[in-house]
Amino acid sequence: MKPLLVVNPKSGGGATGRTFGAMRSTIESRLGPVEVAMTERSGHGVDLAREGAIAGHPLVIAVGGDGTFHEVVNGLMQAKAGSYGTKADAVRVGLIAQGTGGDFRKSIGLEHRLDKYLDALASGKERALDVGKFTGGGKTAHYFVNILSAGMGGLVDRYVADASRMLGGTAAYFGASLKALVNARLGNVKCTVTREGKTEEHRIRTFMIAICNGCFFGSGMKVAPMAEIDDGTFEIVALGATSKLGFAMTSRGIYDGSHIGSGGTVHLRGEKISLELANDDARSVFLLDVDGEPMGSLPLDVEVVPKALTLRA
Repeated sequence: MKPLLVVNPKSGGGATGRTFGAMRSTIESRLGPVEVAMTERSGHGVDLAREGAIAGHPLVIAVGGDGTFHEVVNGLMQAKAGSYGTKADAVRVGLIAQGTGGDFRKSIGLEHRLDKYLDALASGKERALDVGKFTGGGKTAHYFVNILSAGMGGLVDRYVADASRMLGGTAAYFGASLKALVNARLGNVKCTVTREGKTEEHRIRTFMIAICNGCFFGSGMKVAPMAEIDDGTFEIVALGATSKLGFAMTSRGIYDGSHIGSGGTVHLRGEKISLELANDDARSVFLLDVDGEPMGSLPLDVEVVPKALTLRA
């Protein structure tokens, strides 16, 4: 059966829809004939990927931004969770990044060029991919593949959709981040972490805490430079600055990873994490950012599903 391309024509500010005709001929020259399914609404990629896996497509490729890849992963995980036999278990996932941020492709070291994506897909090389599973935040048994954060990241998501992307993803996120900083509230977070069977509770005052499978979020912020997508463990990173000015100064280091090890930054590791927010005054603005998408608020329970998928890369 042919590879299935789940294409978000609105990604990249609509550039994917405008250029996909020419792109398809290049893709098929490397991969052979493909089947194409265009997303028509938010969440549609979940349905298309799930149905593609159940139908027996050996490779499902997300063509779009981080949100599109997030939806494809959720569809594949839903198929694997159902009783569909070896078809769903055998499916591989791939990526042709066409969105604004491109954080997951940065986390796996893919250069943002169509020929490089096709090289990876055609190579046959594969690697295991851990997936995060979470409940709470208004979602039941939802999945993420890159980074889930609580705090300012979710607030940025609320604003970034309204930001002009004429100057590119980094500029859009920068502007939204400034607006979010003005309206952010310090969270008093109860963080319960289980690692290798041992559970510890931490109380963290922060504007943002991130549970990381990948390294990058927010269009290039290197929040967890030590993260690996296949080690069965999450990196938990919280910026410890308790004033907005201090947060702004500390967060500048996220772009090169130098915030790790700086005063106040909290770094933990674990396979299961629970987050609860103790102060109600921050609840309306201490929001979730899940693979770049807004997705509710705390409390939240998260666990890693080790080597849940196989990535063609």
